[in-house]
Amino acid sequence: MHIVVCVKQTPAATQVPIDAATGKLKTDGLPWGLNPWDEYAVEEALRTKEKIAGSTVTVLSLGPARAEESIRAALALGCEEGVLLSDPSFENTDNLGTSYVLSLGIRKLHASKPVGLVLCGKQSNDNESGSVAPALGAWLEWPSVAFVRKFASVDDKLAKIERATEDGTDSLEVDLPAVISVIKEINEPRLPSLKGKMASKKAPVAKWGAAELSAEAAKLNAGGRLEFVGSMPPPPRGGGILVPGGTAQEKAAFVVNKLKELKFI
Repeated sequence: MHIVVCVKQTPAATQVPIDAATGKLKTDGLPWGLNPWDEYAVEEALRTKEKIAGSTVTVLSLGPARAEESIRAALALGCEEGVLLSDPSFENTDNLGTSYVLSLGIRKLHASKPVGLVLCGKQSNDNESGSVAPALGAWLEWPSVAFVRKFASVDDKLAKIERATEDGTDSLEVDLPAVISVIKEINEPRLPSLKGKMASKKAPVAKWGAAELSAEAAKLNAGGRLEFVGSMPPPPRGGGILVPGGTAQEKAAFVVNKLKELKFI
């Protein structure tokens, strides 16, 4: 099976400053790394490869030249090939445009070696929309399932999966090829070996732009589908309340009275 795992390079920092004048995030000078959610997608791709003999994993990313670093991070874990989709016309695309470009990359890969499964992280840690993977399935006209927490079984034609929901878990059977986005509960990502790190530095990474993909400018966000309003940090969390009382009963009574005062009960 040919497995494609989509990854994104995002700021590897817990605090990202905001430009007071523009309201946009200030990313200059920040360290960058593989989106944490995508680490689980890479791991699941590798586990699937290990289950199905003869499988290979291609890492696909959309971004500037520096995004090649995140592709090589996935190659160091055991993926075979990497492709970077990079072009000036891709720089300001929205999520729908991003999924469109990724779909073109997958179609190009599919034409040379049929793709059986596309894996993505549930979301990125920068905009957290979680919309790219479902939109990617729509562009490809393949089945798409989000919030997947377990692959019960998978072969060349069918995947039996479990999807997390607000009420519990759904068990589904999905015909392949399909686009699957996974959550953190699905696995524990492995660490790269020294051999893998060395090999990833020398591994070729293909670079495809708008011309190689025959991308249509009108589908990249030329119409201005989104209007940027601004960004702001989350409000600081308020201080807690010390529960008084010398016994468990007194503490419980205080909590109950407080909840009544706040009209929660």
